[in-house]
Amino acid sequence: MATYPDSVPGSRDLFARARKVMPGGNTRTTVYIDPFPIYAARGEGCRVWDVDGNVYYDCINNFTAMIHGYVQPEAVTAVADQLRLGTAFGAPTVSEIQLAELLVDRLPSVEHIRFANSGTEAVMMAIKAARAFTGRPKIVKIEGAYHGSYDFAEVSLDSSPSNWGDMPASTAYARGTPEGVLKDVVVVPFNDVEALKAVFGACGSDIAAVLIDPMPNRAGLIPARLDYLDALVETAHSAGSLVIFDEVISFRLGYSGAQGLWGIKPDLTALGKIIGGGFPVGAIAGRSDVMAVFDPTAGKPALPHGGTFTANPVTMRAGIAAMTALTPEAFEHLDQIGDTVRLGTNEALKKHGLPGACVGLGSLFKLHFTDNPVSDYRSVYPTAAERNMLDQFHKGLLDRGVLSASYGLFALSTPMQVVDADNILAAIDETLGAITR
Repeated sequence: MATYPDSVPGSRDLFARARKVMPGGNTRTTVYIDPFPIYAARGEGCRVWDVDGNVYYDCINNFTAMIHGYVQPEAVTAVADQLRLGTAFGAPTVSEIQLAELLVDRLPSVEHIRFANSGTEAVMMAIKAARAFTGRPKIVKIEGAYHGSYDFAEVSLDSSPSNWGDMPASTAYARGTPEGVLKDVVVVPFNDVEALKAVFGACGSDIAAVLIDPMPNRAGLIPARLDYLDALVETAHSAGSLVIFDEVISFRLGYSGAQGLWGIKPDLTALGKIIGGGFPVGAIAGRSDVMAVFDPTAGKPALPHGGTFTANPVTMRAGIAAMTALTPEAFEHLDQIGDTVRLGTNEALKKHGLPGACVGLGSLFKLHFTDNPVSDYRSVYPTAAERNMLDQFHKGLLDRGVLSASYGLFALSTPMQVVDADNILAAIDETLGAITR
């Protein structure tokens, strides 16, 4: 049996072609694999086919966006119906009201909502809204957490032992990041109440908001402790600061997102991915008084915001179909298969004598090859040997028909049945058995 990369000659040829017209043959850094990515041809249900005809269980779902997998019947029908009517207008449509009503109904913390075109834009506008509402410049964010491609949200995304220090330093992710950006982002360790309080004690009057993903993917996919979130809200509000929940990914954890599971009411919430039914989408949601910074009805708003394809009816109608199908029963199903694979993966690590832990909740899980107690970004920061094991694991799964993120993230989808979860787990077990340290 041919193994990656020999198993995908068509992808090799396409990558060579792509390099002639794109920097590094790439428009999404996240999909790159060394020496070249696998090119997708089509998807159906929980599977995806590459251009060479190989079929995979899709355990990344376009980086968590496709919670119903591919060709969801309700979304296909909704989109086809809208295509005959028009794809985007210089005017609002009823579909944006309908999706907004659905989301407001699901999120007790949300009174008003405003759509955007990506999760990055949603986080960006939430940060700007917090500044416009409070009149303050600084934000607090978690070390290692990913919040999209906005300068302020990227700070300390990939900090390393060389610049950690006792407290996280604000470090640039992209070359050319202005020094002023770093000065206005205060970075704190995850799940550390005392560090958070110390930051607010030092500069609380300048802090517009705390930005937090309650289960930050790039920072380890480790769930926040409830006492930490409670303390975070209390500390921020005591200082007159807002709390922004980034639920672009974590909204897939439950009917009312992660904030519903934890019983937390943030002031602002950033949404994206699953709410668009497979189409580009983002949303900024929150309390009506905070969201009023966007209101143009009394003249120029405190925070103007537009977008040519914002709330386009194709995305809105696909989103309505996708979210309507995400019933409490659908989440119970995702929890069941997620628990099956997480538990089985941890058992397989022990069986094969490998260091590691599989963490996460609901339909999300992530594998770390470490002996450290898993608690935050620093505890799971991989050594060179651990990076090598992760690379072997990722490519070994490709050879066994499972597509996952190269950094160990998995996302399950509603079309998956128990037998599919068992097959995925069998591939994980076999791949772990083949890994050499």
